[in-house]
Amino acid sequence: MDETTSPEHLNPLQRFGLDVKRVRLGRKLTQKQLGKATGYSDAYVSMVESGKVMASAKFASGCDLAFGTNGLFAGMLRRIDEGDHPSWFVPYLNLERKASRILAYSTNLVTGIVQTDDYARAVFRTSNPRATAEGIEDKVAARLRRRAVFDLDTLLWVILHEACLRTVVGGAEVMAGQLDYLLTVAASPDVELQVMPFSAGVPATSTLPFTVLRFPESPTVLYTETRVGGRMHDSAQTVDAAVDDYDLLRAHALSPDRSLALITTLLKEYRA
Repeated sequence: MDETTSPEHLNPLQRFGLDVKRVRLGRKLTQKQLGKATGYSDAYVSMVESGKVMASAKFASGCDLAFGTNGLFAGMLRRIDEGDHPSWFVPYLNLERKASRILAYSTNLVTGIVQTDDYARAVFRTSNPRATAEGIEDKVAARLRRRAVFDLDTLLWVILHEACLRTVVGGAEVMAGQLDYLLTVAASPDVELQVMPFSAGVPATSTLPFTVLRFPESPTVLYTETRVGGRMHDSAQTVDAAVDDYDLLRAHALSPDRSLALITTLLKEYRA
């Protein structure tokens, strides 16, 4: 990471890592010395400073002791965890921005990268009942920033189970806006959209949502998510099985044209 990079263009992990590096250099400590002081290797310090891994609470507290910063880095880490994105999701975001292909399968909610602001707002209000209005808006803005991949040469392939389209989130007006946006997104040459209909029966493979990220020069990665957080998988066997699953889902889903026809029909129902 270039130390001269403008902070507003950095994600939370990169900003945290840059701050660690700046204070470490100000204290005239090497990565090896900081690693020894915090109980980690110099390689780990390097990964944190480059924003490639989420620092542990122990490392952040160790930095405060080594730097004499009185809880500064521990507090920064908590704010990342409580901020616009949960900490476990940040590593995925780092990879999503670099992917040449994003293959997403959703089972009950429209996948985040193609959500409208109203739909995302309704989702966040339900999942974060104690959050302030400002906190909700920050999360919505962060979700919409993920649309930046549309300005890159990234192919996005989305399979939505029909339940995603029929589960009413935020009311009929919000759903109408969401389905209308899906039709707009699907018109892009870099987006393929399919619907897995109820009539297909039990999904051919996974009943849980997952995302496959492919890269020009790096191994393919699988991302799965549960109620307690997300997880990245990079073992060849696990990733290959997920790619096979996605191929089966594409085969059993409606064709793109029939998918758009179904979305159009449901859109008219919501508007009625």
